[in-house]
Amino acid sequence: MTPLEALKQYYGYTSFRSVQEEVIASVMAGKDTLALMPTGGGKSLCFQIPTLLRQGDEAHRLTLVITPLIALMKDQVEALRKRDIRAVAVYSGMSDQKQKIALDNCLYGPYLFLYCSPERLQSETFRKRLALLPIGLIVVDEAHCISEWGYDFRPSYLEIGALRETDSTANTGVVPDTVPILALTATATPEVAQDIMARLHFHSGQLIQASFHRENLRYVVRHVPDMAAKDRQLAHILSRVEGAKIVYVRNRKRAEELAQWLSGCLHTDTLFYHAGLDPLERAKRQETWMKSTGTIVATNAFGMGIDKADVRLVIHYDLPDSIEAYFQEAGRAGRDSLTAYAVLLYAPEDNVKVHKRVRDNYPPKEFVIETYHKMADFLTVGAGSGLGHSFILHMDDFIRVMHLPLLPAISALHILDYAGYIRFEEERETPPRLRINVEPYVVRNDPYIEKLLRKYTGLFTDLQYIADEDVPSDDNLLVATKAVTFLPRAKHAVVTFLMERQTDIYLPPQAYDELATRYVRRLSAMLRYAESDEKDKEALLLNYFAGNFPPADL
Repeated sequence: MTPLEALKQYYGYTSFRSVQEEVIASVMAGKDTLALMPTGGGKSLCFQIPTLLRQGDEAHRLTLVITPLIALMKDQVEALRKRDIRAVAVYSGMSDQKQKIALDNCLYGPYLFLYCSPERLQSETFRKRLALLPIGLIVVDEAHCISEWGYDFRPSYLEIGALRETDSTANTGVVPDTVPILALTATATPEVAQDIMARLHFHSGQLIQASFHRENLRYVVRHVPDMAAKDRQLAHILSRVEGAKIVYVRNRKRAEELAQWLSGCLHTDTLFYHAGLDPLERAKRQETWMKSTGTIVATNAFGMGIDKADVRLVIHYDLPDSIEAYFQEAGRAGRDSLTAYAVLLYAPEDNVKVHKRVRDNYPPKEFVIETYHKMADFLTVGAGSGLGHSFILHMDDFIRVMHLPLLPAISALHILDYAGYIRFEEERETPPRLRINVEPYVVRNDPYIEKLLRKYTGLFTDLQYIADEDVPSDDNLLVATKAVTFLPRAKHAVVTFLMERQTDIYLPPQAYDELATRYVRRLSAMLRYAESDEKDKEALLLNYFAGNFPPADL
């Protein structure tokens, strides 16, 4: 079967788009490949087609797909299953038993795709299980996250490069060095592209880049004199464009307030979306918007993995941190190839906010060091202790008790993470937990308790993680009478000490100076785009990704 025949049989398409066929040919030839394809460019077919063509090779039938988005994993697994293609995802929140079953299916069953997050690779147990699997291709989605030069660097991505053997005598990898890697991203400058290939240890790296030109997408910057005028311009544009719309803002409070104001101003319900909402509520709002032609006001937590073709308008109310982020978010408009608009609203006050953003993201080194000691004191971790221990850090209490500004304190903890002193997870999701507080004979005949006891151990001695399907109902009398203690799924900041508490803290250039310089460069380029009088805004964007767009001075 040829790639085109597989495309017709499994997906019903009669031809490939853009550089899909070229990427597929590279992967099937066993070459390490970096594919730069714009948002909505059909990246998933570039690894799904080669996998389907390889399924008869039992020793290499499985494709490992690494992506940071749980929602995207679930959506792609569901889409594959609807086509009778075996796929499974392993992600946080799954019980150990379900993870074991998923990995066993990949080992013994006819499964072709295993999706996981980069954080899973930090588990030694998970890596050992991967070493047993018949992996024939490694796919790295959102590959720009591996580059410290990129706009969305995530330290967890650095684990990916060690998956594959780089020295056949060292025996340190999980899969043989002959297994090719396909890295996918919608946004990368030449500098970032080279860094991606280096960090993934490409053997003979092949870069395939689709055109970033979008014939149907109109890029517009609207200059307004002040924030009040920005609000009026926002409402005006939304009222003039029909169809589904996204308004991006920088923080959760503004998302809520702006959605409420627009609902009254435009006399139509406007949704808001941000990471602070309950996961079920986020899913509900996303589903409502997906089925509508309405407007949603959201932070950058919304959009990655969203496959809605008929978005007519994306407005950025606030200035993004980088052109890469702007380009990716704006690119969610007009995926159906019909005319769509990407609008950036810019007021002089935004320039002032940019300088504050730099101070918030990279506070003085002295402040970072002070935050380290105050954090350790708050968690009662003494000098020479703490190695390997994890602590929930209640940020509201921490900044109140220690008299610290919130945003610089969070940034300081991330910098300390980069420097290797701690691992800081700003929002680790904790699965539901439950403990039975009464003697076994008291609840012996309760059907709900009997079901729990068949699945979990240790419920009478300590809080144990339980699966979402085993969460007690709202009217459960056992919870109401305190016969059981139940803690719902929640998000907490978590600090793990990677070394004993230190007396002296040194911030190496790669953990502070270099990162700060890159951040300022990206932000200043975004500022230059916003302030430019150039009429052809897309030309500015294309020049940036070609490396021909010097930043403005901050």
